[in-house]
Amino acid sequence: MRRKSKSLLIVLFVLSMALTACGGTKEEAQKPAEPAKEQTQTQETPKENEVIEVSTVAQSDPYLKFDEGESFDKNAVYDQYEKDIGVKITNKWVADVTQFKEKLKMTIASNDIPDLMLVEATQLKELAEADMIMDITDVYDKNATDNTKKFLTMDGGMQMKTATIDGKLMGIPSSYNPYNFQYLYVRTDWLKKLNLPEPKTMQDVMTIAEAFKTKDPGGTGKPYGLAVSKEPFKIDTGVTGLRAFLNGYHAYENMWMEDASGNLVNSDIQPQVKDALKALQDMFKKGLIDPEFAVKDTEKEAELLYNNNVGLVFGASWTPAQLVKGAVKDGKVVQEWGAYPIPSADGKPTLNQIGLGVDQYYVISKQAKHPEGVIRLLNEWIVVDNTMTPTDDQKTILFGKDKKEKGSNYWLLSPLRVGKQLDNNGEILPKAIGTKDASILQTADQKGRYERAMKFIDGTDINMWWEPLISGPNGAVSHNPKILQNKEYLQDKFYGAATPTMVDRLEILKKKRDEIYFKIIMNQVSVDEFDKFVAEWKKLGGDDITKEVNEWYASHK
Repeated sequence: MRRKSKSLLIVLFVLSMALTACGGTKEEAQKPAEPAKEQTQTQETPKENEVIEVSTVAQSDPYLKFDEGESFDKNAVYDQYEKDIGVKITNKWVADVTQFKEKLKMTIASNDIPDLMLVEATQLKELAEADMIMDITDVYDKNATDNTKKFLTMDGGMQMKTATIDGKLMGIPSSYNPYNFQYLYVRTDWLKKLNLPEPKTMQDVMTIAEAFKTKDPGGTGKPYGLAVSKEPFKIDTGVTGLRAFLNGYHAYENMWMEDASGNLVNSDIQPQVKDALKALQDMFKKGLIDPEFAVKDTEKEAELLYNNNVGLVFGASWTPAQLVKGAVKDGKVVQEWGAYPIPSADGKPTLNQIGLGVDQYYVISKQAKHPEGVIRLLNEWIVVDNTMTPTDDQKTILFGKDKKEKGSNYWLLSPLRVGKQLDNNGEILPKAIGTKDASILQTADQKGRYERAMKFIDGTDINMWWEPLISGPNGAVSHNPKILQNKEYLQDKFYGAATPTMVDRLEILKKKRDEIYFKIIMNQVSVDEFDKFVAEWKKLGGDDITKEVNEWYASHK
């Protein structure tokens, strides 16, 4: 798109965001936004030893538990950052995790963004085109430490490239290890009770789900087979999602993959998806899926797991940290779970769907007076989160004022967090925990996980039940070496910035997809409606996006 005047771009962007944001009231959606002012970069050079301020917006995560007397406005983590690197963190607002994204949309629409915020890939492109965020190429180059630059390019620089638009670095990737797989979690105590085999095929999954439904091993009188929530296809639905279920049928959610001719096609419209939807529809008809799943968020649906209504769920490696809410009651382990690789529907190896390890980006407002403060936060986080033996000050940033791991998740207060792009946890942790040999640990993350697992194994903290199920000899990550060695994964082939039609049409296409997927699963329409959806997807912009993606791919092979 050719660049028009900045003012016009901003007005168009603000109006479009105001009209499409669905989180506000009807009146808010209909009210036109005020014309945006011309953005100007107003950086200031801090004086020596001066504390500089960086504003942001925060999610009130249910896993974050404040110490008495602390809050988002005042806490030990913010105080420590100010003391250590001279950056005072302030919040323009704090929203519940379920409302955060919609409130962020309204903040962008009103052109009242903080200095630092975490946005989606499409928002990165929109904000850049609207000239609302800063080209941070220079500020990053001057202020990022060598350690930071090395840390963020462990993958060869691919993730950083996704944040580059027209040769300009427009954000910091919220990086993580792309080899984060999904698994099937099953109540192993129920398998034993009903004399059922461990799941190795999708047919085994169906058999187990039916047995859990018909024989009600939890004794609730209201059993189901598989836990599913209302946003099952989103990447951040790490528990109660259906991406892994699709993978079992060699189907994938919203990724770009090569066809037989070497061109990229979108996974959402491939015929294997129809097979997976048919299987889900059959499960729904048999009562194996909660009939109210379409209106339940992850936590609400997970109550069925906690309360013995359901004993099967697909999820990420950290799923046991959620399952512990039902597994440990009154100081006793009352549920037993096992972690298994995703079964296959036809005997062919299941390919675990993975991305590039980045789905969101930290961006800096063009109005920010001290963008270097954001890079200081980045430098500090990378050091703190990757130190095997953190200092007392660093422990404060991770654990709070008492400097001890107590499950309060104080690290969630850090406003800019990036993860390691590669790890060998699947090789090291099961062996270290199984042999109780801490000498082979290599990273701070491994050290922390080992210590938590040992607290449960040694009987000193039963609430750490979840860590061995993640990291132990039979835990989720113990399956990773085989998956990696046999390349039983499929990675998204598109890592460029969102194309023009993606920005304009992708959300519409996803909503259309979810609408028809849900109707099929809930047996409201025939599975053959999938074919009509494919034709409509192409007409509504899918063909144009595919063309743009392949033009990009031709120049990046």
